[in-house]
Amino acid sequence: MLEQLKLDNQLCFRLYTVSRLITQAYRPLLEPLGLTYPQYLVLMVLWERDNQLVSDITHRLMLDTNTVTPLLQRMEREGLLVRTRGIADGRQTLVSLTHKGKHLEEKAKDVPSCMADNLRCGSSDVERYASLVTSLDEMIETIKVKEK
Repeated sequence: MLEQLKLDNQLCFRLYTVSRLITQAYRPLLEPLGLTYPQYLVLMVLWERDNQLVSDITHRLMLDTNTVTPLLQRMEREGLLVRTRGIADGRQTLVSLTHKGKHLEEKAKDVPSCMADNLRCGSSDVERYASLVTSLDEMIETIKVKEK
């Protein structure tokens, strides 16, 4: 067998596994809030800045509209947000938090620290964590540029 085709030599497999395991680790923290991980991501974007266009949300999450739209529809049915057509351009859709969606921010405030505890990212690991975030951001930017 070719060395480069061994699973243990694949960075992509490790990234896939870490992504899957982290999403899994969020589940017990988000289930009491009635949220899935993708819904949590949308809410974080809207908690940062409410009243955003769908295109801005998809850009921020680095996802396609076809992925985000069904998610937003479900969140609207659950009363977390509302979608309205743009006044200047009816093709655009504005997404705004409802009272329920805004109220979840307070309920979710401990999720990041709980995840840090779960991942054993204590104060001694802050530098390592920051380095990892920087490395992953650089990797994301490199891949995004090659996709264009």
